[in-house]
Amino acid sequence: MKLNKILPILLLFISFSFYAQGEKMKEKKEQIKALKVAFLTTELELTSSESEKFWPVYNAFDDKQFELRHLKMKAFMGRMDDNTMDKMSEKEANSFLNQMESNEDELYMLRKKFITTLKGILPATKIIKLRKSEEDFNRKLLQQYRDKGNRR
Repeated sequence: MKLNKILPILLLFISFSFYAQGEKMKEKKEQIKALKVAFLTTELELTSSESEKFWPVYNAFDDKQFELRHLKMKAFMGRMDDNTMDKMSEKEANSFLNQMESNEDELYMLRKKFITTLKGILPATKIIKLRKSEEDFNRKLLQQYRDKGNRR
């Protein structure tokens, strides 16, 4: 499986575990968000005019994306333990599969709408650079998480 498919899942697991740990994790999430903002601002070399229009759109997109992924993970984790899977009927499995597909479609449509909106704010080169920068940031974050785990 490609890294770009595994990374969002890993980040979702990380963010889900952050969510479960309460206030301290909210603070950690805000720190990560601040680091991401700084990283993307530097990477994209946004002008003040671009930045003023970009961040409200990006933050709304990012929050909605997080919410969809969190809901997806919550549903997935609730149904994917071995006992539940073994007892799931074909009808239940099909229903769950349809729910998963619907969630993926919603995430896809969210990103598509986001890109369409960005076309009125940023040049195409910066939109492409945004995607690469997000992946670079996620890779960097995952590496820090791994490094922290190795130090224990």
